[in-house]
Amino acid sequence: MKKQVLTFGFLFIASIIFAQCPIQRGQAQFNAGVGLSSWGIPVYLGLDYGVHKDITVGGELSFRSYKDNIKKNKYKHSIIGISGNGNYHFNTLLNIPTNWDFYAGLNIGFYNWSSPDNYPGSHASGLGLGSQIGGRFYFSEKFGINLEFGGGNTFSEGKFGISIKL
Repeated sequence: MKKQVLTFGFLFIASIIFAQCPIQRGQAQFNAGVGLSSWGIPVYLGLDYGVHKDITVGGELSFRSYKDNIKKNKYKHSIIGISGNGNYHFNTLLNIPTNWDFYAGLNIGFYNWSSPDNYPGSHASGLGLGSQIGGRFYFSEKFGINLEFGGGNTFSEGKFGISIKL
């Protein structure tokens, strides 16, 4: 009987632990890394904040630089982006363990595209709207890695980096 009570207690506690979202309501998380893009390799810094057990909102700052060769001329471009995002985390819905975090969401932001004055092409700054799907694996309660894929804007088609809960 003692073993059954102990086993039941362990399973009950484990189910409560595994049902929690990796980013709790009121908790912040810092993200940083590199991305994949048609226009250079972006680096990014971001912050996510839990507003609900399954929903986060956040912001991100990104920078990339690349060279373009046209008719034997080399042109250097840079893009600075600032965006906001909202994500739904599927951990509660799919009963995913807390060391994993799977999410999807939308983002909107502004990017400033800087090209030389004598560049013959056209690059314009502007507003971007996109979506993303991603995941994280936490090695500890505070530190993890992230992988995200997105589309619809010039910020990045994919990102890889670290996540640190604050």
